[in-house]
Amino acid sequence: MVKEFFRKRSIHVCVINTGGCNGCDIEIVACLAPRYDIEQYGIYVHNNPREADVLLVTGPVTLQWAERLKEIYEKTPEPKIVVAVGACALSGGIFKEGHVVGGVDKVIPVDAKIPGCPPRPSEIIETILKVAPKAIAMREKRLKERKYGNNSYRTNSSSIERAIEN
Repeated sequence: MVKEFFRKRSIHVCVINTGGCNGCDIEIVACLAPRYDIEQYGIYVHNNPREADVLLVTGPVTLQWAERLKEIYEKTPEPKIVVAVGACALSGGIFKEGHVVGGVDKVIPVDAKIPGCPPRPSEIIETILKVAPKAIAMREKRLKERKYGNNSYRTNSSSIERAIEN
Protein backbone atom coordinates (compact mmCIF):
# COMPACT_ATOMS: atom_id res chain seq x y z
CA MET A 1 0.00 0.00 0.00
CA VAL A 2 2.78 2.45 0.88
CA LYS A 3 4.68 1.52 -2.28
CA GLU A 4 1.56 2.11 -4.37
CA PHE A 5 1.02 5.53 -2.75
CA PHE A 6 4.50 6.78 -3.63
CA ARG A 7 4.52 5.09 -7.03
CA LYS A 8 1.53 7.18 -8.12
CA ARG A 9 3.45 10.38 -7.51
CA SER A 10 6.85 9.56 -8.95
CA ILE A 11 8.44 8.56 -12.23
CA HIS A 12 10.36 5.30 -12.35
CA VAL A 13 13.02 4.90 -15.03
CA CYS A 14 14.93 1.82 -16.15
CA VAL A 15 18.14 2.37 -18.11
CA ILE A 16 19.00 -0.21 -20.77
CA ASN A 17 22.33 -0.13 -22.60
CA THR A 18 22.12 -2.17 -25.80
CA GLY A 19 25.73 -1.62 -26.81
CA GLY A 20 27.91 1.29 -27.82
CA CYS A 21 30.51 3.48 -26.17
CA ASN A 22 28.65 4.22 -22.87
CA GLY A 23 28.85 7.98 -23.46
CA CYS A 24 25.07 8.33 -23.01
CA ASP A 25 25.20 6.17 -19.88
CA ILE A 26 27.77 8.51 -18.37
CA GLU A 27 25.42 11.44 -19.02
CA ILE A 28 22.54 9.55 -17.39
CA VAL A 29 24.74 8.92 -14.35
CA ALA A 30 25.49 12.67 -14.32
CA CYS A 31 21.73 13.21 -13.96
CA LEU A 32 21.97 11.39 -10.62
CA ALA A 33 24.79 13.60 -9.36
CA PRO A 34 24.13 16.63 -7.11
CA ARG A 35 24.42 19.12 -9.98
CA TYR A 36 21.31 17.81 -11.77
CA ASP A 37 19.75 15.62 -9.01
CA ILE A 38 16.84 14.08 -10.91
CA GLU A 39 15.35 12.77 -7.68
CA GLN A 40 14.26 16.32 -6.83
CA TYR A 41 11.79 15.96 -9.71
CA GLY A 42 10.50 12.63 -8.41
CA ILE A 43 12.42 10.59 -10.98
CA TYR A 44 13.90 7.36 -9.65
CA VAL A 45 16.19 4.95 -11.52
CA HIS A 46 15.56 1.21 -11.17
CA ASN A 47 17.29 -1.79 -12.65
CA ASN A 48 14.03 -3.70 -12.84
CA PRO A 49 11.88 -3.06 -15.94
CA ARG A 50 8.84 -4.45 -14.08
CA GLU A 51 8.88 -1.32 -11.90
CA ALA A 52 9.54 1.18 -14.68
CA ASP A 53 7.27 3.80 -16.20
CA VAL A 54 9.94 4.90 -18.68
CA LEU A 55 12.61 2.84 -20.44
CA LEU A 56 15.70 4.88 -21.32
CA VAL A 57 17.49 2.96 -24.07
CA THR A 58 21.06 3.88 -25.00
CA GLY A 59 23.32 2.53 -27.70
CA PRO A 60 22.62 0.84 -31.02
CA VAL A 61 20.61 -2.36 -30.84
CA THR A 62 23.10 -5.13 -31.50
CA LEU A 63 22.07 -8.48 -32.94
CA GLN A 64 22.44 -10.06 -29.50
CA TRP A 65 20.19 -7.43 -27.90
CA ALA A 66 17.30 -7.35 -30.37
CA GLU A 67 15.31 -10.25 -28.91
CA ARG A 68 16.27 -9.40 -25.34
CA LEU A 69 15.06 -5.82 -25.79
CA LYS A 70 11.68 -7.10 -26.97
CA GLU A 71 11.47 -9.30 -23.86
CA ILE A 72 12.30 -6.39 -21.57
CA TYR A 73 9.71 -4.23 -23.33
CA GLU A 74 7.06 -6.90 -22.77
CA LYS A 75 7.95 -7.11 -19.06
CA THR A 76 7.46 -3.37 -18.61
CA PRO A 77 4.02 -2.47 -17.23
CA GLU A 78 1.60 -0.30 -19.17
CA PRO A 79 1.92 2.42 -20.23
CA LYS A 80 5.21 1.54 -21.88
CA ILE A 81 7.11 4.76 -22.49
CA VAL A 82 10.37 4.30 -24.39
CA VAL A 83 12.93 7.09 -24.75
CA ALA A 84 15.83 6.58 -27.18
CA VAL A 85 18.89 8.42 -25.85
CA GLY A 86 21.70 9.48 -28.19
CA ALA A 87 22.59 9.16 -31.84
CA CYS A 88 23.32 5.44 -31.56
CA ALA A 89 19.87 4.67 -30.16
CA LEU A 90 18.25 6.75 -32.90
CA SER A 91 20.08 5.47 -35.97
CA GLY A 92 22.90 3.14 -34.96
CA GLY A 93 25.35 6.06 -34.87
CA ILE A 94 28.96 5.25 -35.64
CA PHE A 95 28.19 1.55 -35.15
CA LYS A 96 25.62 1.25 -37.96
CA GLU A 97 28.14 -0.49 -40.23
CA GLY A 98 28.73 -3.25 -37.66
CA HIS A 99 26.63 -6.11 -36.33
CA VAL A 100 23.67 -3.98 -35.33
CA VAL A 101 19.98 -4.03 -36.16
CA GLY A 102 19.93 -0.23 -36.11
CA GLY A 103 18.08 2.21 -33.90
CA VAL A 104 15.75 1.24 -31.08
CA ASP A 105 12.68 2.04 -33.19
CA LYS A 106 13.49 -0.90 -35.47
CA VAL A 107 12.84 -3.27 -32.54
CA ILE A 108 10.31 -1.61 -30.21
CA PRO A 109 8.10 1.51 -30.50
CA VAL A 110 9.82 4.73 -29.37
CA ASP A 111 7.82 7.56 -27.81
CA ALA A 112 10.55 10.20 -27.48
CA LYS A 113 13.97 10.70 -29.01
CA ILE A 114 16.94 12.63 -27.62
CA PRO A 115 19.55 13.37 -30.31
CA GLY A 116 23.19 14.03 -29.54
CA CYS A 117 26.44 12.22 -29.07
CA PRO A 118 26.04 12.23 -26.12
CA PRO A 119 23.03 14.37 -25.19
CA ARG A 120 23.37 16.73 -22.24
CA PRO A 121 21.89 15.66 -18.88
CA SER A 122 19.53 18.64 -18.97
CA GLU A 123 18.07 17.36 -22.27
CA ILE A 124 17.56 13.90 -20.77
CA ILE A 125 15.76 15.33 -17.72
CA GLU A 126 13.65 17.66 -19.87
CA THR A 127 12.48 14.79 -22.10
CA ILE A 128 11.60 12.55 -19.16
CA LEU A 129 9.60 15.38 -17.58
CA LYS A 130 7.74 15.91 -20.87
CA VAL A 131 6.67 12.31 -21.42
CA ALA A 132 6.21 11.07 -17.86
CA PRO A 133 3.19 13.13 -16.71
CA LYS A 134 1.14 11.69 -19.56
CA ALA A 135 2.29 8.20 -18.57
CA ILE A 136 1.31 8.80 -14.96
CA ALA A 137 -2.11 10.11 -16.01
CA MET A 138 -2.68 7.07 -18.21
CA ARG A 139 -1.55 4.75 -15.40
CA GLU A 140 -3.98 6.40 -12.95
CA LYS A 141 -6.81 6.12 -15.48
CA ARG A 142 -6.03 2.43 -15.99
CA LEU A 143 -5.96 1.83 -12.24
CA LYS A 144 -9.32 3.58 -11.78
CA GLU A 145 -10.91 1.60 -14.58
CA ARG A 146 -9.49 -1.63 -13.22
CA LYS A 147 -10.78 -0.74 -9.74
CA TYR A 148 -14.29 -0.12 -11.07
CA GLY A 149 -14.34 -3.20 -13.27
CA ASN A 150 -14.02 -1.65 -16.72
CA ASN A 151 -11.59 -3.94 -18.52
CA SER A 152 -12.21 -2.42 -21.94
CA TYR A 153 -9.35 0.06 -21.51
CA ARG A 154 -6.29 -0.98 -23.45
CA THR A 155 -3.32 1.19 -24.31
CA ASN A 156 -0.67 0.92 -26.96
CA SER A 157 2.14 3.06 -28.22
CA SER A 158 -0.12 5.01 -30.60
CA SER A 159 -2.42 6.06 -27.74
CA ILE A 160 0.63 7.12 -25.75
CA GLU A 161 1.87 9.19 -28.68
CA ARG A 162 -1.54 10.89 -28.94
CA ALA A 163 -1.48 11.61 -25.21
CA ILE A 164 2.01 13.10 -25.40
CA GLU A 165 1.02 15.38 -28.28
CA ASN A 166 -1.94 16.83 -26.30
